[in-house]
Amino acid sequence: MTDELTPETPAEEEQPIKQRKNGLYPGVSDELAANMKSGWADTELRELEPIEQAPNAARRRAALSARFPGERLVIPAGNLKTRSNDTEYSFRASTEYVYLTGDQTDDSVLVLEPRADAADGHEETIYRLPRSNRENGEFWLNGMGELWVGRRHSLAESEALLGVPCKDIRELADVLKEATGPVRVVRGHDAGIETALTDKITAERDEELRVFLSEARAVKDAFEIGELQKAVDSTVRGFEDVVKVLDKAEATSERYIEGTFFLRARVEGNDVGYGSICAAGPHATTLHWVRNNGQVRSGDLLLLDAGVETNTLYTADVTRTLPINGRYSDLQRKIYDAVYEAQEAGIAAVKPGAAFRDFHDASQRVLTEKLVEWGLVEGPVERVLELGLQRRWTLHGTGHMLGLDVHDCAAARTEAYVNGTLEPGMVLTVEPGLYFQADDLTVPEEYRGIGVRIEDDLLVTEDGNRNLSAALPRRSDEVEAWMAGLTK
Repeated sequence: MTDELTPETPAEEEQPIKQRKNGLYPGVSDELAANMKSGWADTELRELEPIEQAPNAARRRAALSARFPGERLVIPAGNLKTRSNDTEYSFRASTEYVYLTGDQTDDSVLVLEPRADAADGHEETIYRLPRSNRENGEFWLNGMGELWVGRRHSLAESEALLGVPCKDIRELADVLKEATGPVRVVRGHDAGIETALTDKITAERDEELRVFLSEARAVKDAFEIGELQKAVDSTVRGFEDVVKVLDKAEATSERYIEGTFFLRARVEGNDVGYGSICAAGPHATTLHWVRNNGQVRSGDLLLLDAGVETNTLYTADVTRTLPINGRYSDLQRKIYDAVYEAQEAGIAAVKPGAAFRDFHDASQRVLTEKLVEWGLVEGPVERVLELGLQRRWTLHGTGHMLGLDVHDCAAARTEAYVNGTLEPGMVLTVEPGLYFQADDLTVPEEYRGIGVRIEDDLLVTEDGNRNLSAALPRRSDEVEAWMAGLTK
């Protein structure tokens, strides 16, 4: 990585570019400064078409405006975060900002300003950085200038793409300081914006805004469903990639699996939607095993929980538990088939009008029946369920909403989510599992270190559900045949 051009005098480096004159830069001649101002082609992009999700984003903003009439609403995209010294993590815009704009640009802020008559709704503006200024040297002397980090859209280009008026983000602090009337902001993404609003906002009111936007995402529109299907389809191909290189993973580590899936995610999408869980052997009993530095051994199971995130930031979330050598042992198959049966019961319970908890309860009952049948816990089944004793081995809930976040709608009220009712357009995971820890002395030794989870992404339809990840085999014999076909 190259180091940016900096002046020799550290004190001058601290001054904003807009205040600098080329005479302040030892080592930068007047001739070079003048030369860098001219000789550049006009690169303005004209006749741009709006992004595909622009109409959907407009409808979402309208619903937000109707919910909070007469109030100024501030939704930041967020800022770059330092990874180490002068390098940053890859930027991921806030879910709320992306949902309302379709944009992913750092340091941007959506502001809905109420019109004089609250009944007339809001004026919408996106504040963002314009093109780098070439007159004052910003584009080449500032480490975040376009010469260093690449071209960004002009304000006019952004307006054409997003369908929202755009202004310079450097004007926003003054606008917010002068704002009167009630204001709400989505917190946790832009400390500077929150500071500018310190005397105008309250945590309780801001939380109401966050909760509303979380619950609004529960039912997906056609665009979102299409993006989720893309994410799942890419994820299926990523799982196929992994199966094809299991022999190489055995010679290295779980990181080979992680890297293989990541390649698919970056080629066909933006990234992985969350840290991939590439858990081989006893690591499969750790729910969020993301270190991925363990050995991959023939005869063990691989629990692969991974999802591709599309370029529009919708993510899949799929899990398969695969025999590394292509064949389940008798005990592995028994445990796997029990989880499969539990997942089948859970999937059958996903339908409009059903309680959100129904699919969890259905899956847990099957797993509990198996645990009692195997003599691992004393029945009857109703007693075990009432006391929650099965949770020593089932550990987690059986699913969650899915969308722009892998655990979407997380800020929703309990009554609207966990205690709510399924509706057509909701997308959720069904992912039961059984986990026998390596040091669990309450189960026979041969069970210890075996973990199995099967997870699929379900769309609630008018008459039931559609398994978006159905292209990936689930039944144990089908998994074995699929793996054999990929490793011929």
